Amino acid sequence: MSGDEDRQCPPVGFRLPPDKSHALRPSLDRLQHLNASVTSAQKAAQYALRFRDMDEDLHSCILEQLERNNMNTRANIMYFIEHFLDMAQRDGHPDYIRMMQRDIIRVVDAVAPDDGSGAANVKVVRKVLQGLQGKGYLESQAVSQIEDVIKERETNVEDLGLASPNGDVEMADVPLSQTIPKSGRRGASHQLDKRQIEQRIEEDRERHKRERESIWAIPKAENAEMNRLWDETSDFGEDDDRLLTEELEDFQKEMEIQSSCHHHHGAANGNRH
Repeated sequence: MSGDEDRQCPPVGFRLPPDKSHALRPSLDRLQHLNASVTSAQKAAQYALRFRDMDEDLHSCILEQLERNNMNTRANIMYFIEHFLDMAQRDGHPDYIRMMQRDIIRVVDAVAPDDGSGAANVKVVRKVLQGLQGKGYLESQAVSQIEDVIKERETNVEDLGLASPNGDVEMADVPLSQTIPKSGRRGASHQLDKRQIEQRIEEDRERHKRERESIWAIPKAENAEMNRLWDETSDFGEDDDRLLTEELEDFQKEMEIQSSCHHHHGAANGNRH
């Protein structure tokens, strides 16, 4: 077995060599079950740092999980990467940062593919890249070049019904009725199902809430900046809850209509035979 093959992240059910099975399998589980909480990201990062002697293998696991999982999980792994590099830097393990710098294009291609299937993740990619640049993990030139690429990928957003016309929204901002896959659309096979859409909305809400809470943690010396950011961030109130409820109801109605249409269409075809 070659070195490259040995570093591949094993598929579910594959028996790892004894010296690696105890380390990589829990890493897979943690990546597959990441959510919007900081705790889940920190636990996954702590585990990777614990087995730093297998850093190439674990880095390969991150990349392959990005390419295997649904778009929700890919977005969560993208957010995880920033937490991970923060902890790697604090823990004195720059190799993880170096490998992520090397493979950042592959990461972006997985989270927001050029076929439009990850259009809802474009803002996630942009936000994380800006964070990585601000912390010195990525050069501004690299981020600028990637930004030019993902701008083009935003042109697919309206075609896929995944975002508003400005193309710069998260799933919490998107009416559920706009997330239903349309037959014949490019990338439709990668669309989120109803449960995944609801999960994504909840996770985006959780992140928004945490971002608002973090604003209050800014030192008093930075009150001016805090006030500016707070003014630009609207509260999540009863109106938002009502809108989300209405959107969910609209989504459920449209799903019922589509299901009914498919049923009648199938019955009509059966009558012809």
